[in-house]
Amino acid sequence: MDPSIITFLLIAAVVIIVLSVFFSFFPVMLWISAIAAGVRIGIITLVAMRLRRVTPSRIVNPLIKATKAGLGLNINQLESHYLAGGNVDRVVNALIAAQRANINLEFERAAAIDLAGRDVLQAVQMSVNPRVIETPIVAAMAKNGIEVKVRARVTVRANIDRLVGGAGEETIIARVGEGIVTTVGSSESHKDVLENPDMISRTVLGKGLDAGTAFEILSIDVADVDVGKNIGANLQTEQAEADKRIAQAKAEERRAMAVAQEQEMRARVIEMRARVVEAESQVPLAMAEALKTGNIGVMDYMNFKNIEADTHMRDSIGDNKGNDTKSES
Repeated sequence: MDPSIITFLLIAAVVIIVLSVFFSFFPVMLWISAIAAGVRIGIITLVAMRLRRVTPSRIVNPLIKATKAGLGLNINQLESHYLAGGNVDRVVNALIAAQRANINLEFERAAAIDLAGRDVLQAVQMSVNPRVIETPIVAAMAKNGIEVKVRARVTVRANIDRLVGGAGEETIIARVGEGIVTTVGSSESHKDVLENPDMISRTVLGKGLDAGTAFEILSIDVADVDVGKNIGANLQTEQAEADKRIAQAKAEERRAMAVAQEQEMRARVIEMRARVVEAESQVPLAMAEALKTGNIGVMDYMNFKNIEADTHMRDSIGDNKGNDTKSES
């Protein structure tokens, strides 16, 4: 190959590499675009952004939009917000949208909202076009024990002044559900709620549910009202069943006590019989002692045995008559 061609190729490669390095540190096209848009920014400033690890296009393009919209922002404000981790393009778009909608929104507040993790552009759009939040089905019970299921739609508008530190949609939904439960629970009958569902809206709106939140409630509309279970009757049935079980348990306790008392009385009868047998066993000993000491004679003893035999005979005759009567019956 011709040495001149090789030299030309080497020079071309070196020139391409030098131009690539140059344009990577010196965003000339971006600088030209800014100058053409009327944004006064030096090429050295763009190079300094590179050294500070800031992407120049992330700053210059939003600055061009802000300048064209007449916001009066400077490059230091945008760069500081970018270095803080914010979304510069979204903040500028929000400021432009707020300006067009005659909403007073300064850059510092918009930057604070963005750094707080909220979508400032969406907040501005919600200020212009309110958003409808639909609550889940809220079940509440009226005083007559009938369950009422309510689903509501809440129309809210973003309150830019309370976006930083204000509660979100979950708080709005929870407060609206609480208001629905309170309204239905204070009604004498579920029919009152079915006849006048707007009483829920009036009661809930009167509580000032948007206090401390990032939204302003414009209206609360009841979307659906359904009748659920008869919770009062179910509770009474369950209470009656519980009372029945308690009564059965008490009756079983009394029966067990009666059985225990019967067993105790039987034990006492057996104990008394044992005492009688024990006392009867002392009679022969006493008579023997009486005969020995001469307190009774032999004839007295024989008379006693005759009487005892006669008594046994009478008892046996009475038992036989009783058995005959049972067999005839």
